[in-house]
Amino acid sequence: QVQLVESGGGLVQAGGSLRLSCEASSRTFMMYAMGWFRQAPGKERERVAAISSGGGSSTYYADSVKGRFTISRDNAKNAVYLQMNSLKPEDTAVYYCAAAPVVGSDLYLYWGQGTQVTVSS
Repeated sequence: QVQLVESGGGLVQAGGSLRLSCEASSRTFMMYAMGWFRQAPGKERERVAAISSGGGSSTYYADSVKGRFTISRDNAKNAVYLQMNSLKPEDTAVYYCAAAPVVGSDLYLYWGQGTQVTVSS
């Protein structure tokens, strides 16, 4: 069983920054690819960023956040982070972290409860 807990969400003005954190309970965290997703009311869930297992040498970003968001991981702390800069009102959503334990796949089997990010104009 893997439990993921997000934190760091909140209210921020447009142009501001937030850093989201996700802490995992798994002792094999290093073996999991990790992703950040978001879902806003009336919109489909969107994968905004992902990072490969191990040292996290490979990353993915949705076009909507490229150049503004940065995903990173700290395996010693069983944690993954999402640094969000230059936030826009359209970034407002519930943000979820997820873990993909299957090697070489993007099958996210474990999900956190989410943290709300609200960006005011």
